[in-house]
Amino acid sequence: MTIRIERSGKVATVIHARPEARNAMDPDSAIALTDAFVALDADPETAVIVFWGEGGAFCAGWDLKYAQAFTQAERFRSEIVEGLAFPPGDAPPPRGPMGPSRLEMSKPVIAAVEGPAVAGGMELALWCDVRVMAQDAYFGVYCRRWGIPLIDGGTVRLPRLVGQGRALEIVMTGRKVEAEEALRIGLCEKVVARGEARAAAEAMAQEIARFPSGAMLADRRSVIAGHGLPVREALAREWEGGVHTIATEGAAGAGRFAAGKGRGGDFSEI
Repeated sequence: MTIRIERSGKVATVIHARPEARNAMDPDSAIALTDAFVALDADPETAVIVFWGEGGAFCAGWDLKYAQAFTQAERFRSEIVEGLAFPPGDAPPPRGPMGPSRLEMSKPVIAAVEGPAVAGGMELALWCDVRVMAQDAYFGVYCRRWGIPLIDGGTVRLPRLVGQGRALEIVMTGRKVEAEEALRIGLCEKVVARGEARAAAEAMAQEIARFPSGAMLADRRSVIAGHGLPVREALAREWEGGVHTIATEGAAGAGRFAAGKGRGGDFSEI
């Protein structure tokens, strides 16, 4: 199996294991990866998900050995143009070419990036909520070299993270974006030593998972749903999404504080 799941408490780590291909994506892996994330999103025992590529590479993009479908008109039409096309109306879309890139997860996903996360691999990292990168990891629209566009959300998510002008420069040149630059421009949130990305991402996931989940998920939904909305509408959505949590988790948390927990900024036992 190229996809497996390892667990530690409420944290699940999804592992893509095609190290012989630098974790480049093939059709079977894309399907299995999507199925893994769908299952974990529905699993009540999972609070936070880490996404990691085994063997020193996050994902080197689409495996071009499978790109022969692009040169066969009928196969390209049936498998790509029709098979992965967005349906009319509000029906859920099929998986993305790279797998889960079209899923709207209800739980946080943290990318643990070692080595290359390029082309479609960069798009998968952008799909995640947070990116933790090793010092020698890097992004890049390397598909620019082969005349293949971004079709797994890269043109949508990249400018939302780094701004339109910088996104266009990265997309049009196809250049390498190393970890320190990614941190500086907002393309990742943490840089760690080589080989430590998974451990750091899992530590962050455990920190998130140990707090009450309802309020965290309400805030996460508000951040995502409010992007690009007028301030008044975003504030209304924030209120509607969070007010009912106050009466449940918030009331219980206030009671624990009143009983002495968390005083002096000590949240080790709350």
